[in-house]
Amino acid sequence: MEVRLALSFSDEDKVGTLQLHDNALVIILRIGGYDMKRVLVDQGSDAKIMYPDLFKGLKLKPNDLACYDSPLIGFDGKIVFSKGQIKLHVQAGLEVVEVNFIVVDTYSPYTVIVARS
Repeated sequence: MEVRLALSFSDEDKVGTLQLHDNALVIILRIGGYDMKRVLVDQGSDAKIMYPDLFKGLKLKPNDLACYDSPLIGFDGKIVFSKGQIKLHVQAGLEVVEVNFIVVDTYSPYTVIVARS
């Protein structure tokens, strides 16, 4: 059996702290061999989303994408259609995993959104 380490916090970790806000967890991840800033960890989603800035920055082309034809619902409640999906290596600490990113052509202050199971 393989044991995977996870970054997590318990209620005991909150003792002595003020919880005035429910701030987003924004981190840096190594994606496709490059350190990417502004990575949003979304605990309420299973989708991994890539935005145009990263797609272009990695010099990826439309023919690098596999088909993905399911629409998504954006933060504003509007339907967003994907350009496709792409599998890239993502490194967090010493662990490297392959992640299927759904590529969308819409604005976001984040480079990607990753899910946390």
